[in-house]
Amino acid sequence: MAKNLVIVESPAKAKTIEKFLGKEYQVESSYGHIADLPSKELGIDVEGDFKPKYIVSSDKKPVVKKLKTLANKAEMVWLASDEDREGEAIAWHLKEQLDLQDNKTKRIVFHEITKKAILKAVENPRDIDYNMVNAQQARRVLDRLVGYELSPVLWRKVKGGLSAGRVQSVAVRLIVEREREIQNFESESSFRVVAEFKTNDNHSFKAAIAKNFSSKKTAEGFLEDCLNADFSIADLTKKPAKKSPAAPFTTSTLQQEASRKLGFPVGKTMQVAQRLYEEGLITYMRTDSVNLSVDARNEAQEQIIKLYGEPFSKPRVFKSKAKGAQEAHEAIRPTNMKMQSVAADYDQTRLYDLIWKRTIASQMSDAQLE
Repeated sequence: MAKNLVIVESPAKAKTIEKFLGKEYQVESSYGHIADLPSKELGIDVEGDFKPKYIVSSDKKPVVKKLKTLANKAEMVWLASDEDREGEAIAWHLKEQLDLQDNKTKRIVFHEITKKAILKAVENPRDIDYNMVNAQQARRVLDRLVGYELSPVLWRKVKGGLSAGRVQSVAVRLIVEREREIQNFESESSFRVVAEFKTNDNHSFKAAIAKNFSSKKTAEGFLEDCLNADFSIADLTKKPAKKSPAAPFTTSTLQQEASRKLGFPVGKTMQVAQRLYEEGLITYMRTDSVNLSVDARNEAQEQIIKLYGEPFSKPRVFKSKAKGAQEAHEAIRPTNMKMQSVAADYDQTRLYDLIWKRTIASQMSDAQLE
């Protein structure tokens, strides 16, 4: 029997991690949350400081029973759920439902599923972050209060099956207000004049007059005045310009680029990224940080010099502009910069390629433009 029990969220992740830790560790999965609010009642004591009432659903009871048996036999239990609000809440629920003692429980986190990252996490355990747990609980309670109270109103007034949410309800209002502004907008017509010229050596180019005309009549009058005019280029100035690369991917920028370049819906992007993460190919895909670790920047620099030459390399440290971004986390990047592509399914290969190129480009020199 293994002395150490490690509990992660997904079975796919468990198999990968167990290979890194050896025979002293048994890695099991909680299959996500093991406790939640009841589905058939509000589950919140509104009069009692909004205290939530958690239950273990029938489909999770066998999982809890198995984990509890293993935890009682283990010398140490390592809670290794993801390092975000949901992951921290899962770690807390595991501690509560399995009746784990503080002296035989450790919390570990990692941003990538590599041997180096897993072993480093085991060497640096921490306590459960109750600020993050409380943040998740507050969000869950708000979700339930809004959805449970407002959704039935939608069923009666609009259509059955619709749902009201903590975020989507506000977003719908913003969209409606914007649409009303558009409908009430009184448009004004203006006319723009664009001419096509040919140079003496038969090259053609287009030029537009700087101002717009308020009526079609004045625009046509201007064109008539130009019929017999001679045009010449008074001056041609060429200015050097440069374009800096974009920062590595955060969750939102990955979703945007995957939609624009690959045609992926948001849900598909996250599902594919989840599989890449669980297979140890990319770092954690839920992040608002644009930061890269020193090791990642060094690996990227090495690859850029090898593939393109030293002039193309320019190591950069990006800082997130988002208020409250967690710079201790990393951006979404490959765990091994030397892997330009992966042997995976079609969607995973395409998304990995997007992530690899964005990460490498972020550490390259500015593009020189004219």
